[in-house]
Amino acid sequence: MAAAGAVRVVERRSRKLFDIFVAEVPWTVSSKELKEYFSQFGSVQRCQLPFDKDTGFHRRYGWIKFSTPQDVQNVFQKDSHILEGAKLALKKQPSRRHNQRKNQSE
Repeated sequence: MAAAGAVRVVERRSRKLFDIFVAEVPWTVSSKELKEYFSQFGSVQRCQLPFDKDTGFHRRYGWIKFSTPQDVQNVFQKDSHILEGAKLALKKQPSRRHNQRKNQSE
């Protein structure tokens, strides 16, 4: 049980390294397709769509990591992002610098 808790903590920390949280991803969209879509805004370093072990489908949300802050700005300059007819919900993740300063002060 303790090992599972430790894995969850590591996962939460690693997600802070991503720039954008993406929700409402259609079931039919793969991580490769999501990465290809966001590549039009800049260089995508990583795209993660977590899967549900019970169903075998992704959980309809994920994270995108870009090479530069400008790439992230490019994404948010577009009003809406639509994949396979569904509007994606995007949220900018807190900056890593802010998190590092916050963790150092605690």
